[in-house]
Amino acid sequence: MALNGNLRDFTVTQLLNLINLASKTGTLVIEGPNETAQVAFRDGKLAHAMIGRENSGLATILHSGKLLNVSQYRAIQQRAGHVNDKELGLLLINAGYLSQEDILQSLQKNFMGVIRQLFTWVEGFFRFENDKLPPEDQINVRLDLENLIIEGSRQLREWEQLQDEIPSLEMALKFTDRPGADLKNVNLSVEEWRVVSYITPKNKISQIAKATKMDDMEIRRIVYGLIQAGLVEITRPEGAAPALAPDMFPTQDTGEQKSLINRLINRISSI
Repeated sequence: MALNGNLRDFTVTQLLNLINLASKTGTLVIEGPNETAQVAFRDGKLAHAMIGRENSGLATILHSGKLLNVSQYRAIQQRAGHVNDKELGLLLINAGYLSQEDILQSLQKNFMGVIRQLFTWVEGFFRFENDKLPPEDQINVRLDLENLIIEGSRQLREWEQLQDEIPSLEMALKFTDRPGADLKNVNLSVEEWRVVSYITPKNKISQIAKATKMDDMEIRRIVYGLIQAGLVEITRPEGAAPALAPDMFPTQDTGEQKSLINRLINRISSI
């Protein structure tokens, strides 16, 4: 099966469906605007997935999944940097740190996360390289694609709706003159407060997404929720946007978080 083309013509969900139906073995390479993804399959089942080269090693995946603490992760990086993923997995199992099931479940969760991220890719080129699997020193899994395909279809419909509601990320946001909710009772997630903390007519939605490290789907989803709650509305950006510094992120300290929330509520109420 010769499979190559443009994501404008075939969605990632459609590609997964073709690979699943044909029980293909090989690697789907997707070259996006900024990164390249490689997703390997064996007999139509997901075996391995990664975007770029960074943060794709077993130690990093286990640390991100909170199966290795910071000290353990650093020790592995310093003392076992030359050990491949399969050897590292065996070392961790034999030392009693983790079970085989722990490692496989963490890898499955990570690979599924990669696929979910690819569902948001709408620009790029793809090709399927037959019989190319991850190197033998990497751990493979065997995941059925049916549930991922269903999830991808739902996410595609959501993406189309969000694009209709928020067609451009080059617009800005401003707080509504009369918010349709009681701001004192607003219950927002940490991610939503991060977005709210950057809202000003001078900051484009794309800049807020970059500052909060969110992809197009995530920022559109949060902005749409804020619009539906009557808190913000879309407006044209005013003047040149100031630089968005990472240190503007909400603090993890509970007391300071409450202070930030109160300042934001007062700011919105005074508009």
